[in-house]
Amino acid sequence: MHKIGSEATSPRVGINSASAARSPQFWMSYEGADIRRFDNGAYVYSTSRVSLNANGSPRAYHPQDIGIDTNANAGYPRHDWRAVLAVDPADPGKPYVATDGHFAGYFVSKTALRDPAAAEIDPAGYVNSELIPYIVFPGAFHAMAGTGDYGDLAMARTIDTGFETAAIVGDGGPMKAPLGEISLALASALGGYDPTPRSGRGAPWGRFEYVVFPGSALTPAWPHPFDAIATRARALLDELGGWPRDHHAS
Repeated sequence: MHKIGSEATSPRVGINSASAARSPQFWMSYEGADIRRFDNGAYVYSTSRVSLNANGSPRAYHPQDIGIDTNANAGYPRHDWRAVLAVDPADPGKPYVATDGHFAGYFVSKTALRDPAAAEIDPAGYVNSELIPYIVFPGAFHAMAGTGDYGDLAMARTIDTGFETAAIVGDGGPMKAPLGEISLALASALGGYDPTPRSGRGAPWGRFEYVVFPGSALTPAWPHPFDAIATRARALLDELGGWPRDHHAS
């Protein structure tokens, strides 16, 4: 994960489309970002910060540190890697290394959102950063009432250039990190070009706006084809009357 530019579990607030309002009101500030909320519980924030997250990609991390991201960003070989790398069931003191498939030899990189039916060591059970646009919730933000949960849907856009896409809340980040950490697929959809988490090269730039829909996760929360995510997220934005007309980037 490379940063560019300048946090007890709480109850969640779900979307109630019948009470949708088109003018969000100031709700709170979080790590420099002002967040405005609609009457139905959806909320919007803008930021110029970008942090690239490779988690869930089957080639994110490698024992020889030749993955698309550095092992240090997975907490390896320090002692906090278990939040990012699957544990080897035969040796719980080590991360699991994939033994078959195109990415045999790589560590299995996890995301907070996962297929509950898949084994922890199955790379297909996680949200692939290179294929699925997702946003990351910092730990403290995820713990706040009303912010939503993993699997909730979102819309994202670049205010200055008009790139936009649906997204999903796919992973969790450091406790007090700012908002703005995103998957490689989301970085590309917002105007980035071959984004590289090791250096930050290729990340999108500008002012970014996100609308998050708490309580909107599909059933089960994962897995789903991206078309299903995009169709539902777009419908939720349309229920709000589209994108807010005023922009505030932190």
